[in-house]
Order: sequence, then structure tokens, then C-alpha cells
Amino acid sequence: MSWRTVRTGWFCLFGCVVASVGVAGEFAGWTRFRGPNGAGQADSPNIPIRWTAADYRWRVALPGIGYSSPVVGADRLFVTSADPQTAGQTLWCLRIADGSIAWQHEVDSKPHPKHRFNCYASSTPALDDSQVYFCAWTAEGIRLLALRQSDGQPVWQRSLGPFVGEHGFGTSPMVFRDLVIVSNDQDGPSFVVALDRADGTIRWRAERRSEKAGYATPCLWQPPSGRPQLILSSWAHGVTGLDAQTGRLLWELPVFQNRVVASPFVAGDLVFASAGVGGVGREMYAIRPGQPDQGVEARVAYALDGPLPYVPMPVAKGNLLFLWQDRGVVSCLDAPSGKVLWRQRVGGEFFSSPIRVGDRLYNISRDGQMVVLAAAEKYELLARFPLGEPTHSTPAVAGDCLYLRTVSHVMALAEKKAAQSEKKP
Repeated sequence: MSWRTVRTGWFCLFGCVVASVGVAGEFAGWTRFRGPNGAGQADSPNIPIRWTAADYRWRVALPGIGYSSPVVGADRLFVTSADPQTAGQTLWCLRIADGSIAWQHEVDSKPHPKHRFNCYASSTPALDDSQVYFCAWTAEGIRLLALRQSDGQPVWQRSLGPFVGEHGFGTSPMVFRDLVIVSNDQDGPSFVVALDRADGTIRWRAERRSEKAGYATPCLWQPPSGRPQLILSSWAHGVTGLDAQTGRLLWELPVFQNRVVASPFVAGDLVFASAGVGGVGREMYAIRPGQPDQGVEARVAYALDGPLPYVPMPVAKGNLLFLWQDRGVVSCLDAPSGKVLWRQRVGGEFFSSPIRVGDRLYNISRDGQMVVLAAAEKYELLARFPLGEPTHSTPAVAGDCLYLRTVSHVMALAEKKAAQSEKKP
């Protein structure tokens, strides 16, 4: 199959706060990496525990490979892929009704250095109600593009300059109110920037110190009173809170001695952030954010022990916090106190982050094994089965459908839908 052609086939408090914060200023849907506010949570009732290839609503093969995750708006799904030979990248728009290709937008490049576990399509797009925002990583640097969701026509683009990092690029944009925000922690000059969604003009830019390229996508924390805070994490700064509307520094806790890959995660009034090295999590903290206008200083609530995640993010259900370690150890904690309720080895290696759908946890190992656990105080393995292809991507949920991304396919799954066989259009 050539790069230019597509083969399309048919083929509780804590949790409530997490789910509600992320949608402020965002279009309802799975509109950024790991859904609203990066929380990885949905309550869709029709997602099955186990399935086979015959159960997919549709299945689409995309040229090249991709490690980015899908995002879903009102009736479209967006995902990226890249040609490993040329480093050219494509943003794909699929109709969620049947998986057909609505449009595609291509960005040319040439091969440039990256880690063997990375690829040229690792950054997940972000959506508002009418546009899609896409960070293209080329040999010249990072380019942020805004395109119309309806037809893929470019609205604006802006160069964010060169990216310097031994492992390559992978951070994803996020939308907040009338801004699109990109965190750019790298070995070269680092910064976080907020651009106007309408025309791409820079509304604010906060310079950052550099200490090994990081890959965390920011999230929001809403204090009981006051303006939303933009939460960032990096080796150089530790965990930081900025005024999300202006970029003004509010507080900072320089707690890390290692590289940050996983994005910060908000559960209730706590922020969880981790760092590590060599594919292993070494540090993780629960942070109580500062509120300088209220005279409240940021502080470490507690440090977490035991097998810690490096790439996968946590996920929560009520007061339960679940940590999915890269080498297949899953822990359940009481989030307010940090007490470990259970810890079990499910096996496998993971770059994907778990998501919670109702009372279940879903995650996919690097070799393509879907693992489903009960999101409960007692450990229960509900299912484990192969998807048929490796993945580094995190699933998405919108409406009654679970969307999965493997290295070269995107699949839609929901109960009580007739599956159809894969075919060429």
C-alpha cells in the first residue's frame, strides 16, 4: 500500500471533580490527549469487556505508523500517522459513523533523529468546536497548525522553533477557552506558549528552564475560588502552577531529579506527577496546589512508594487512584491518603495510559494485549486478549463508542452494533 492511498474497512467526589474541570472552555467530547483535562474517564454504559475483530463497528488501516491517540468531536475523529522513511506526517479526519476518510492534511519533512521507541507521529491533536490543532514535528522544528474540522482547510500556522531532545518530540496541545496551549520543555530553549485560537497570535509566553526534554501535556486545576491554574511538570521546574489565562507564575515545587514523561493528573484537590529514567518510574508525588491570593502555599501532600509509572498516567474513580506501571504492575491507592489498597502484576510492558470507563479499567500493552480490570478496592482481572497489532496509544471514548489506535489501524467498538468485514472502498 502506498503512502498516498488509504485502505478503509468496516471492520465519588474525586472522579466528579476531575471530569468537570477539564471541560471548561472545551467542546464536549474526547478533545485532547486522554480526554477532558487528561483525566482518562468516561461513563459510557455500552462498552464491552471482551470482543473479537468481528465486533468492531468499523476498522480503518492508515499508511505509515502512528503512536498518537485519537481525539473525537461531534461527528469526526482525528488522528495522525507518519511515513517512517520520509518523516512526512498526515492528519486524518474520519467520519465516526462509518470510519470513512473525510479529508487528510499532509506535512512534508525529512528524516531526523528520534528514539527507537518513538515515531514522527506521537503528538495527539486537540479540538474545539470548529478547529483541530496539530503539532507537526519536522526536521526544522515544531509547527502548530490550526485547520477547519469541516474540510481540513488551514486557518493558520505558527513555527514554535527547533526542538532539541535525544528522544524526539511527543508533547500534545490543549485547548483552554479562547487559547491553544503548548508546553515545550526540551534540551534547547524551553517555554510554554498560549496562542489565540482564532488567528494564532501569541497571547502569552512563559520561559522555562531546560533539563532534559520532557513530554508532559498540561492540565487544569480549578481552585475553590479564583482563576483556573495551568499545571505543568518537568525535571527543571518540578510541578508548576500558572494562571491559565495570563501565564503568570503562581507557585512551583522543584521536586524531581529525573526526566518527566507522563503528564500531570488532577484528582480532587491533589495533583499527581511522576518522573523516572531508563523506562522506570523513580519519583511520584501528590501535590496540594498553591493559591497565593488566598495565602496558601503549594506543598507535597505525600510521596508514593513501590513500583511507579514512568510513561503511563494514573486514573481515578472516586477516592480510588490507580497506577499502571510500565512493566505491568498495577496499584490501587486511597487517593486522599496514599494508602495502598492492592498491588498486582498483570504482566506485559506498557506505553499506553489506562482509561476508566464506568467501573472498569482498560489498557493496552505494547504488544497489543488489551487488559481489563475492575476499578474497585479489590483486584479483579476481567479480561485479557490480543488486538492483533502493537500499540503505544491510549484509547478514546465518546458517546457509546470506544476508539482504539494500534500502530497502523483505528477501530471503533460499541455493543449491539452489527460488524462488517474489512474491504477496500
